[in-house]
Amino acid sequence: MPGDFSSGARLEIRITPDDVGKRVSVRQLTEITDGHPTFTDTVGVLVSWDAEVVSVTRRTGETVRIPRAVLVAGKVVPPAPVRRGPGVPAVTAEELERIASRAWPAAETSALGGWTLRASGGFTRRANSVLVGGDPGMPVDRALAEVARWYGDRGLIPYLQVPDSSPLGAALDGRAWIREGDTLVRTAPLAPLTSLPDTGVTLSRTPGPDWLAAYRRTGERADAALAVVSGGPAVWFATTPGGIGRAVVDGPWALFGAVEVAPSRRRRGLATAVMGALARQVYDEGATAGYLQVEADNAVARAFYDRLGFLDHHGYHYRRPAA
Repeated sequence: MPGDFSSGARLEIRITPDDVGKRVSVRQLTEITDGHPTFTDTVGVLVSWDAEVVSVTRRTGETVRIPRAVLVAGKVVPPAPVRRGPGVPAVTAEELERIASRAWPAAETSALGGWTLRASGGFTRRANSVLVGGDPGMPVDRALAEVARWYGDRGLIPYLQVPDSSPLGAALDGRAWIREGDTLVRTAPLAPLTSLPDTGVTLSRTPGPDWLAAYRRTGERADAALAVVSGGPAVWFATTPGGIGRAVVDGPWALFGAVEVAPSRRRRGLATAVMGALARQVYDEGATAGYLQVEADNAVARAFYDRLGFLDHHGYHYRRPAA
């Protein structure tokens, strides 16, 4: 990553194992050609340091393993600036995930130090996973065993929801916990969204039969799904022929989700109308910023939210045991 070390600067390794968990910029020697060295820079969270290898997790979630023998420089750098539009409050990834958890409330929760274990009869990974934040208050292996026991008692797969910047990711790599469900959390100021058209959209405080019929994720867990989608500080449901959506107000923040359009009704502006109707309602209730979760590989959804002004705030992914 150019710019972290100037070409004429003295190369020094100014990081130590005590800096694990901090954001760093490191430089490694990649090759020497005709007496001229070539370097590569990596910026991210220092997740481990041993006698042979230094591991740094980038913002994308990729973990780079750098042999100590080729590490030529390193320093602690400030946290990455969060991209946000006007009217979007400054908030950390952990703080926004706590807000999001209230807007998609699990039927049952239990604290494990700074972690929150959540269960909702298997309806969605988010409502049936551990919200990882801070220290579990015990060694990692013991915490993972406790997680496995808690979810096993409920007949559920033990999932962890892990921020991409968390040092826990590298620890799980070494413990055969499979990574899946890479997700981006995106934010946007609400005021511009209130000018979107909303023709034909009906809003209600509860999900009516048409809304529930259009929501395709309940499966055989209809009761659990209804409890989760209906929960939250101040919930609104949007319904239009062929499209639905949901928003939850929590102070200055509004979560948008469950925006779905029937395949036969796509490219008619229904998703935009749903977002517009919800945005006006939550703005009237005092929210100033919107946020949402979108799977990282969903290019169509990401492009749609790009057009509405949403920017990436942070990423997270899920982990589950390999066996």
